[in-house]
Amino acid sequence: MDIFQSFSFTNQGLILLAAFIIGLAKAGLRGIELLNVTIMALVFGSKASTGIVLPMLCFADILAVIYYKRNVSWPLFWKLVIWMAIGIIIGVMIGNDFDDSVFKKMFSFIILLIVALMIFLETRKTEFAPKNIFFQPIIGLIAGITTMIGNLAGPFSNIFFMAQRVPKDIFIGTAAWVFLVINFFKFPFQVIYWNNINTSTLNLNLLMIPFTLFGFLVGIKIVSKIKDQSYRKVVIALTIIGAIMIFLK
Repeated sequence: MDIFQSFSFTNQGLILLAAFIIGLAKAGLRGIELLNVTIMALVFGSKASTGIVLPMLCFADILAVIYYKRNVSWPLFWKLVIWMAIGIIIGVMIGNDFDDSVFKKMFSFIILLIVALMIFLETRKTEFAPKNIFFQPIIGLIAGITTMIGNLAGPFSNIFFMAQRVPKDIFIGTAAWVFLVINFFKFPFQVIYWNNINTSTLNLNLLMIPFTLFGFLVGIKIVSKIKDQSYRKVVIALTIIGAIMIFLK
C-alpha cells in the first residue's frame, strides 16, 4: 500500500502542509522551517521524519540556489559549512542515544534564549558580529548536530547570519548554498546508518514535490515584499513561533 494512503485524511493534509512550508522556508522565510519540523515529527516521529523530509529539503535547496545564485558570501559560507559538517558526523554517532523529547525541549529553550538576546541587540541597534574565536565553531557544531538529529539547524544558522548583519538577499543566498551542501552531505548517513530513506519514503517525496514547489513560488512573492530592514524582525518572529511549538509538542 502506498505510504501516503495509509495515513488518515488529517495526517495526509499535514504532510502536504509540511511540504508547502519547506518551500516557503527555502524561498527565504527563515524560521518557518521549525513548523515543518513539528508537523512531520507529529506524523512520523522525530527520527523517522528526518529521513522523510531530507529529499524534499534537497529539492528545495536546489530551487533556492538557482534563484539566489548571485547572492552569496563565500567567506561566510566556509565559516559555517565546515563546522556543520563536523557536527553532522558527531550527530550520526550520538543520535541513537538521545531521548528525543528531551532533545527537542532542550534546544527549543536554547533557541528562545538566543533569540531573546538578538531581540535585545535589535532594540539597542547594537552591531553584533562576534569576534570571539569560539562563536563560529560552537554555532556550526550545534547546527550540524541538530540538523542530523532533528532538522533543527535553521535557527542556529539564522543566528549566525543575523550576527553578521548581512543584507536580506545575501542572508538567504548564502544560507541556500550552506544547506544545499549540508543536506546532500547528510543523505548517505540517513540511508546507510539510520535507514530512514527507502523506496516508500521516496515515493511519498514525489507526491510532495508540487506542494514544495508551490510553497517556494509563494515564498518568493512574500519575501520580495519584505523590506531589507524588516527582514530580520520577520526571521526572529517566525523562529520564536516555531521554537514555542516544538517546546509544547
